[in-house]
Order: sequence, then structure tokens, then C-alpha cells
Amino acid sequence: MFSEAFTAWLLQAETPSIRFLTMQKLNAVSEQELQQVRTELDECGPIPSILSRQVQAGSWSVDKSFYTPKYTSTHWSMLLLSELAVDSTNPHFRSGADYMLSAALEHPLRWFEAYQNDLACFWANLLRYALKAGIHDDLRLDAIVGLLVDNAMRSEWRCRYNYKLPCAWGAARALWSLAALPPYSRSPQVDAAIQSGLSFLLDEYSLVEANYPVHEGGKINELWSRLNFPLFYQADILLVLRALAELGELSQPGAAPALEWLLNRRNAAGRWRGSNPFRSRTWQLGGQEEIDRWVSLQAALIVEYT
Repeated sequence: MFSEAFTAWLLQAETPSIRFLTMQKLNAVSEQELQQVRTELDECGPIPSILSRQVQAGSWSVDKSFYTPKYTSTHWSMLLLSELAVDSTNPHFRSGADYMLSAALEHPLRWFEAYQNDLACFWANLLRYALKAGIHDDLRLDAIVGLLVDNAMRSEWRCRYNYKLPCAWGAARALWSLAALPPYSRSPQVDAAIQSGLSFLLDEYSLVEANYPVHEGGKINELWSRLNFPLFYQADILLVLRALAELGELSQPGAAPALEWLLNRRNAAGRWRGSNPFRSRTWQLGGQEEIDRWVSLQAALIVEYT
């Protein structure tokens, strides 16, 4: 499906994470070479740079709160680390996940009470990186999954920050996180929530037309139709397709126009051009070519699934 030149270009990345994921996902090298790059993940590049700002409690030294500043405080740093393929056994990453679960669900000023009917994007991201950190049989995760199920089945993806209308970003983030659940923990309620998200994003509306509910006179954020890396609470067509790939749902009829759209974004060199919309507000991830590699790798993996 992809040329040797395309794979070689990905493997020329300065970022160890890109090279590691290319080797792991596209089966480009031997296991010995894969292990060598796995070691590099902890020694150079953005992962050790981001972790160097973590303090003993598991939070980040830049925090005004775990949510601010965007996008370098604890919550966002943890999400980005999970995207960068941090080792799930890394004790610093695990302590960050535990800190966030405690801060969001157990602290006296916890978000659980204030936002249990909103912010599916926040709860979904927290679930995603907690699962990445190897936290599975934990009642705090059950609470988060319950919130996402309620947001799907009772609130129909509505959020106060989308004027109490169904939120495509929240639904997309929820699908992406629920896709990471081990199969044994996907209850009938979780399966129903996933189907609700699929129906909302693919059947009731159109991924490519982006005709999702917005307030009167509003429009879908322009990020939706770009190929972005990284995103934080936002979503785009690429993220939805990544979620569908993990769920094994790329064969959904509603996904076909988006897959065609993705293939049509490929340039003459067989690559995709990416956007890093928050580059001045988050950790440094390299120049334009590295971002192109990130979205090209993600797009290639989607095409591989089809």
C-alpha cells in the first residue's frame, strides 16, 4: 500500500516517537531495531523533555491548575505523552495519571461534581491516558466510563460549552477513549454509548460536510477539516477516523466519504501535510516536516485498516 520511500521518510524523523510507531505499526524493521528506538524514547526527544518538568506529586511545575495553562499543564501534558507513545510502564507517566484521577474525582474541589454532565472531551482524554498508563481495574475509571455513557445515552452528547447542543468534539473524543477499553470491560452500556456516538457522527450528520449542531449563526471550527497534530480537547476528521479504526468501524457507510476525503489530501509524494495549531502554546514537537510525518503516519495507519 505504501512505498519504501514513504516508510523511509517516516524513519528519517528526528522524533523517536515517529520512528518507533512506524516500526511498530507498519512492521518496517526487526524487533531488535524496534527495541533500540524504544530506548531512545526515554533518552531524547519530546518525552524526556516534557517529563523533566514533572514534580514529585505527579503534576507539572508550570501548573496554575491541572487544566491551565493550556497546553502545558498536567492534563494536557499527560494527553500529549500518550500520543507520543510514552512507555506505559514509565513510573512518571503512571504517577501523572494517578494524580489526575485523584485531582478530578477525589479532591474536595473535584471536577466530578461540577462537570459530571458536561465536558465529555475532558473525561474522555483522562480515561484515554489513564488506560495508556496501565490503570484498568480501578473504580475511578468506572466512574469516568459511567459519565461518558450518561453523556451519550441521557444527554445525547449535549454540552453547556456548545450551547447545550450535541457536541461533535465530545462524541469524537469519547469514541477515541472508549476504543482503548479492554474488550472484557466493554459492558452493554458502553457498547450502546459507542453506537450512539457512531450514529451521531456518521449517520445523523456528515463527517465531511461537518453539519453538526452549532449555535444560531455559528459554524464548525475550521480545525475540523484540517489534518492536525496535536489536538487537545478539539477533534477533526482525522481523529474520528483514528477512533473508527481502533473500534473496527471503518466499514461504516458514513465513513466512506471521509476516507475518500483523506486519500484525496495525499500529495504527489504520497504524503499528507499537517497543521500544528497550538505550537506556540504547547511543548515543542519539531518543525513542519515532523508534523507532516505525524499526520502522514496516522493517515497511513487508517488506510492500512481499510
